[in-house]
Amino acid sequence: MAMALSVAVIPSNTSFSDDNKIEELQKKIDKAKEAKKEAQNQFDDNKEELDTLTETATTLKGTLNDLNSELVNVCNNIADIEEKIRIKNDEIETLKADLTEALIIESEQYKAMKVRIQYMYEKQNNSFINIFFGSDSYSETLNKNEYFESLTAYDRKMLNQYRETRKVIQEAKALVEEEYLELEELQNEAIIEQNRVTGLVERTSNSIADYESEIEQTEQEMAEQEAKIKEQEANINALQKELEEEKRLSKLASKSAWRNISQVTFAEGDRYLLANIIYCEAGNQPYEGQVAVGAVVINRVLSSVFPDTVVGVIYQKNQFSPVKSGRLALALSRGDATEACYRAADEAMAGHTTVGNCLFFRRPVPGINGTIIGDHVFY
Repeated sequence: MAMALSVAVIPSNTSFSDDNKIEELQKKIDKAKEAKKEAQNQFDDNKEELDTLTETATTLKGTLNDLNSELVNVCNNIADIEEKIRIKNDEIETLKADLTEALIIESEQYKAMKVRIQYMYEKQNNSFINIFFGSDSYSETLNKNEYFESLTAYDRKMLNQYRETRKVIQEAKALVEEEYLELEELQNEAIIEQNRVTGLVERTSNSIADYESEIEQTEQEMAEQEAKIKEQEANINALQKELEEEKRLSKLASKSAWRNISQVTFAEGDRYLLANIIYCEAGNQPYEGQVAVGAVVINRVLSSVFPDTVVGVIYQKNQFSPVKSGRLALALSRGDATEACYRAADEAMAGHTTVGNCLFFRRPVPGINGTIIGDHVFY
């Protein structure tokens, strides 16, 4: 199969599509550049958005660290208050026990005093006369009277002392209970603060997760856009190379001059050689395609930019793949060309063509426009 990428110049009585193809390729390049530019703009926009998202997420992470530190302090404060409440509660329980004990002692002292008074005044007939006459002397009477009075004074003193102790304990208990209530209030305030900070931590964490999700999505979009940019760059490069090749061929064709078929003298063996190259390139193709392959060879013979003999055209370096692969040599040695291939060679050598003045053919690929016959595009 002919693999060259050049294009022939058409005689003055024909038309050719080189200029249209170059224009079409240029449009494809411009379109690819526009697609690349659009992808680049989207990439740049996403890059800017990514920077903003990353900066915000970093700020939020700093805020979250501060909130976590604040939460630790609040929790420690609550633990400290709870410990103080526990201590105060122990103090209250101790004071309650002390107060109960003081009340018991006060009650017992009061009962004992009543018993002694009753004993002194009821059992002893409660009479100074009895004391007087029951004494051996006046001094003994005074001593007994002083004893009773001192005992009564002691009882009263102890009773007052216990009452004072009870009062002190009650006041202390009231003070501790007040401090306990203050600590409970502080605890409630601390718990409210803990809930507030916990809520902020949760909301900030959720915000960070949302931003990280957006960052991941943006990075994925950027990766896709970067792949599109590279794809468009490769497409542009391929189209640019194809355009340059078309321009080169167009320039080459513009310098071409054409001979008439009557000016060609065929050598002995040209028919055999042409029939076998037709067989190698299009033996499995429609007869119209076989004639077209023969016409391409003859068109080259007629063009001034190719060799002017069938042998020269077919064996020109890197033009026909069966020559390079050795398949043509094998076909020639065995005489593989069919009757249809010979008829196609005869038509081509007589100047007949089914593809105008096309000089090239290959399997169809995107970007190559021409006349398609069977599995080949002729251009």
